[in-house]
This record gives sequence, C-alpha cells and structure tokens, in this order.
Amino acid sequence: MSHKNNALRLHANDNVATAVCEIKQAEMLRIEELEIPSKNDIPAGHKIALRKIETGENIIKYGWPIGHAKTTIATGEWVHEHNVETNLSGKLDYRYKPELQPVATSDERVTFQGFIRNNGDIGIRNEIWIVPLVGCVNEVARTVAQRMNRELAETNIDGVYAWTHPYGCSQLGDDLQLTRKILASLVRHPNAAGVLVLGLGCENNTLDSFRQVLGESDPKRVKFLVSQDMEDEIESAMQIVHELVTYGKQFRREPIAISRLRVGLECGGSDGFSGITANPLVGVFSDRLVALDGTVVLSEVTEMFGAEEILMKRCVDQHVFEKCVAMINDYKDYLIRYKQPIDKNPSPGNKKGGLTTLEEKSLGCILKGGSSPIVDVLDYGELLKKAGLNLLTGPGNDLVSVTLLAASGAHLILFTTGRGTPLGSPVPTLKISTTSELAGRKKNWIDFDAGILLEGASTEETSDRLFLQVLNVASGVERTRNEVNDFREIAIMKDGVTV
Repeated sequence: MSHKNNALRLHANDNVATAVCEIKQAEMLRIEELEIPSKNDIPAGHKIALRKIETGENIIKYGWPIGHAKTTIATGEWVHEHNVETNLSGKLDYRYKPELQPVATSDERVTFQGFIRNNGDIGIRNEIWIVPLVGCVNEVARTVAQRMNRELAETNIDGVYAWTHPYGCSQLGDDLQLTRKILASLVRHPNAAGVLVLGLGCENNTLDSFRQVLGESDPKRVKFLVSQDMEDEIESAMQIVHELVTYGKQFRREPIAISRLRVGLECGGSDGFSGITANPLVGVFSDRLVALDGTVVLSEVTEMFGAEEILMKRCVDQHVFEKCVAMINDYKDYLIRYKQPIDKNPSPGNKKGGLTTLEEKSLGCILKGGSSPIVDVLDYGELLKKAGLNLLTGPGNDLVSVTLLAASGAHLILFTTGRGTPLGSPVPTLKISTTSELAGRKKNWIDFDAGILLEGASTEETSDRLFLQVLNVASGVERTRNEVNDFREIAIMKDGVTV
C-alpha cells in the first residue's frame, strides 16, 4: 500500500474500500488516484462507499456481494450494519462448475524434526495425554497431570496434559456419539507418545462402548483405567502414567519430510483487516505446503456461508463437490431445525472490528485456504486422509473448531485474529495478528504480526518468515504462546438433550 493512501480497494469491481486508519469526517479518503471526502468518522477496518449505492444494490467487496444497501448510501459514507442487509437465505441448489487452478509444484527439499511413532505416524510433540471418558473424573485427570508434570524434571517428554470436558454421561444417541468420536480421535493423535483413557464406571460413555469407536490400539501406547474399580484411582493412574512416560522416552526427533505435516486453519476474533493481511498470508502458506505435498484443513462451515460457491468451484471432482454441497446444506438444516437464522454472525466483536455481514466474514475467512483445489470434505470427527486442502464439517465456535482441527489429525494450528484471543488447543496454536497494534499490545498472545503488510512489507518475505516459524514450531525449536502460557483446552459440539 502506498503511504499516501489511507484506504484499500481489494478488487477492481468493489464499490467500497476499507479504512486503513481512522478517517475523520470531511477528511479525504485517498485510494489509488481517487480522493473522496468522508461524510462520517470511519473507524479503522471499516468500509466507506466509493460511489453512490442505491437502495437494494449489492455492496461489493473482494469482487463479491457482501449484502445489499438498506437505504441509499452516498459517496464517502460509512458502510456498516446501519445501512447494509445480508443477502443470505435458506438452502440453495448448486451446480458443479469447476474453476481449478493447477497445483504449483516445488523442488524444495524441506524437512522438520519430528517423532516417528511405532505405527509410522508423525508427531511434533512428545506428550502424554489423559483423556477422560466423562466429566465426573476431570479433577482426577487434572490432579494426575499436575503431579506428574512436577516429577518429569529433565526428560524428552514435553508434558502431561488432561483434556477435560463436561460430557460423557446423560447424553443420548448421536450427541453421545459425537463425544465418543472426538475423544477417540484425540486418543489417536500422534503428538501424544502415550495416552491414558480414564473412565468412572457408571457413565453412558462406557469403556466398552468407547473402545468400539476407538478400534484397535497399541497396548503399550494406550492404557485404560476405570476409577470405580480402583481403591485409589489417583495412585493407580500415576502408576500407569509413569509407564507411559517410560514408553514415550524412546522417541527422539529426526528429520521428516514436510509432506507429512498437517496444519489446521482457524480464525477467531476477526476484524476488517482479517481478509486483507492475516488470512491471505495464511493462504500463501497453505498453497506452499500443498505444493510440497503437505496437508491443510479448513473448518467453520457457518463462516463459509456466502462464499461457498467459490469453494465449490475448487472441488477436484463431482464427488467432492457433492460432499461440499451436503456439508453446507446439512449445516443449514441443523440451524433451521433449532429455529435459528443462518446469518446470526458476525459476533459483536467482529462488527466492532468492521465486519458487517456473514458474507463479508466468510469471503475473508476462506482466504486462509489459498487457491489450491479441495481434495476432500470430512464429517465432524473424521480423520484426515488426503494430502492437499481439506474442508472439515464443524461450527464457527473457536474452541470447538480448534478441538475439531486437532482431532482431525492436524499437528498444529495457524490461528488468525484481529481482536485477539488467549485460547489454545491440544496442539500448538500459532496466533497471527491482523494488525501491528494488536501484536504490540498483546505480545503474550500473539506469535506472528501480519499487520506489517499494511506498512508495505513484502508478502513474499513475510510468508517466508511465517513458513520458517512453522518449521521451528514443528521441530520443537520454538513454542507457541499458548504453550508457553499453558493455555490448552478442548470443547465438544453438543447436538441433543441432556437427561
């Protein structure tokens, strides 16, 4: 961006621009060769009309409609929720009209230092996980993890962590099955050298029923304990975790081709700069990893509404397209079933940051996936199977989504944010700020500043820095802020009654 400009037009067809800094009333909006006096105070990240927009006419950003004008909007006027209405409605019919960009090829020989598990899978951390089957044993799990971490001292085990949650009992049908699927996927995750599955003994999510979902597991790596069967469940669990630590010590970091790396893509606390700096930057990373035969996965179905046709054009074949259509319309059915509008988004924080409609948020959100073809669409709780760009069924809720990405097998998550958030997930969660102001103000949350792109930093050099930082995180050379802060949690989507 030229320093003389104080706003950005993102596509030649756009009839709005985004204020890079606060613009006062009557101050000149400068963009390219255009100068327009502002009719209002325009906060940074918010939109301003580049020409008169008639009532009912579409508001165009990124070259796509993000809604329509509720009233006539004058040139230079602030464009936001007071004068813009969403175009979203119910379910739609779609036709497969592919527009596929060829996947770039790369001669780079890139490796990171990871752990090769006995089944051939790859981990980037060497941790011990405790997975409760039911919320009733959460404190037992926490106590064991805390005690064990005090005893670890100098070892190549990166820590013992308990993934507590409130579910596993008083759930029925598919709701209970969702809990089992996520917990089983976490048990399988290769960032864990060893796992203790901890039950109570009288819960709906019984050990036997859970093991049916989990399938076969290595008895040296995965161990089970039912608390009601033990005289002292904490001491019994401690003994098992000691055994898992001993087992986990055998693993050492060694060079691994980056094609084995799986990265989750997430945004939370988005703002008007998310689709300008951080998300496109992550999109460049995504395309580069795909070119190296790696895997990226994008979720948050509700934040695809309004941009889904762009994604559908990128599906590699009819079958993947049909899975994408089913993902979108099934999620709309889910919202309709609970009598909720499909456009109940963006959040109040998103709106304060400049996002007006769900279409606008979605068009910025999907930029994290770059331009690569979509090779697969996964159900909730399903594991990644194909290298390339994958879509994963799940909600926009940050905690549920990062848990879901980890459960799909992602080794780490790139998490873009414009408002800032401290949350972590079961895997390293690298926070990327949309502005330098946020990066400077919340250094304890933010790992990477994408806001430098607004100051004229080179996209190529900035993407190279991000790529190197991801390699360092994957290799254990660097820890993300959520790891340093020990901010790690899970959340499971609920879809049913509690009895």
